[in-house]
Amino acid sequence: MTNFSHDRAAGVLLGQACGDALGVPYEFGPALPPEFTPEMNGGGPFGFAPAEYSDDTSMAVCIAEVAATGADLTTDDSLDEIARRFLDWASSSKDVGNQTRAVFSLTRRADGPVGLAMCAAAADHATAHPGQVGNGALMRTSIVGLTRIGDRVATAAAARAVASLTHADPLGVESCILWAEAVSVAVTTGELDLLGGLDLLPAASREQWRSWIDEATGVDPRTFARNGFTVFALQAAWAAITWTPVPELDPANGSFPAQHFELALANAVRAGDDTDTVAAIAGGLLGARWGWSAIPARWSRKVHGYGGHRSRGLITLALRTVQQDELGGQGWPVAPRMTTWEYRDAPVLSAAHPHDPGVVLGTYRSPEHGCDAVVSMCRVGSADRPAGVIPEDHVEFRLVESSDPEDNPHLEFVLADAAAVIKELRDEGKTVFLHCVAAQQRTPSAALAYARLLGIDAERARADLSVALPGLRGHGRLWDAAGDVS
Repeated sequence: MTNFSHDRAAGVLLGQACGDALGVPYEFGPALPPEFTPEMNGGGPFGFAPAEYSDDTSMAVCIAEVAATGADLTTDDSLDEIARRFLDWASSSKDVGNQTRAVFSLTRRADGPVGLAMCAAAADHATAHPGQVGNGALMRTSIVGLTRIGDRVATAAAARAVASLTHADPLGVESCILWAEAVSVAVTTGELDLLGGLDLLPAASREQWRSWIDEATGVDPRTFARNGFTVFALQAAWAAITWTPVPELDPANGSFPAQHFELALANAVRAGDDTDTVAAIAGGLLGARWGWSAIPARWSRKVHGYGGHRSRGLITLALRTVQQDELGGQGWPVAPRMTTWEYRDAPVLSAAHPHDPGVVLGTYRSPEHGCDAVVSMCRVGSADRPAGVIPEDHVEFRLVESSDPEDNPHLEFVLADAAAVIKELRDEGKTVFLHCVAAQQRTPSAALAYARLLGIDAERARADLSVALPGLRGHGRLWDAAGDVS
């Protein structure tokens, strides 16, 4: 996989979770006006905590925890394990959809392997309620798009098998096949193509789905304000994605193409009704298109939910899934510490930011900084959060030390976002440790972007940072881009 494909895969489950948590407060409410800005305030009908994801992502996590082992999701053993995880989750969940709850109730009373029992219960429900298929399978299917990247038939088979655990109606299954394939295509190519999976459906279904997708393309998502039905949920999510324009790149005025991720999610929530689900569906595909590096840190630092997962855990599940667990226990993001020579040989240093003494600049090997929050501009180990720093106050960014544009496709956005989250943490009264591996390129570039956010002239900021960090490189694509951010 390319660096960008890796980034896009990392964005799938985290993107879904952010959409889910963004939609939670407005679930079952009316369509919202364009000027309304949704926030991850929690609450909603089921009383979620701020930034907590709901059933949509919780069920996706159940799937991901199996997929991350490299398992083939079409096997009886895998479906048994997913079904068991579904039932365990539902036993304490505050939010289980009506159709899913009915299927689980039948499953608990059945004998035999739990996966087969759940599939049979779903089939019975579909027979008893023809055409009445909710969005509960579609909402959790984005992660399935990562299970067999490059094998369209295998991906479709996995989507079909996992959907059929609870939603056996053909419409439910077909919506999942289309969305999982779209996620796979977005990760590998960066393209948004929902029609591309039509050939994976039965021939008799293709033209109807083409019509439904065409109806939703480039349309205000509030057109689909009753979106509990799987077709309408797919249309609302696709409409939010395709109706939202991609911003131009204009760093000086705070405009970045990567903002399409958050703007489209806001429009998904504004559709109303099943807001968390529509935004979760959209978020999985948007994450696949734009990647982890396009997800605003003000969201990713706080999102959390079932399984104890936060952004790091969701990224790890997604990457283990797409790599079929080839990582084992080695390498990022699973390794507890970073052990390559660049990390081992990094200097131990710290220096106050010349324009804000509450921000300390340093390296991977400068752990004794005494700060309340940490902003990491490089990969860090899973056990690298310093004692005393709470999870939401350790913010990790994807920024590659490279001048190749392909390695940092959202470079200006990432630098601006890093500056914004540093300011957010400072506004919360926290001191911030900003670091990369050796404080030569990424740390000073993020520090320069923060200085620009504070209103400091670029040349003055560059000169002052060169005094504070004498070893900084002072040239290159990252350093140049940081001066353009304001």
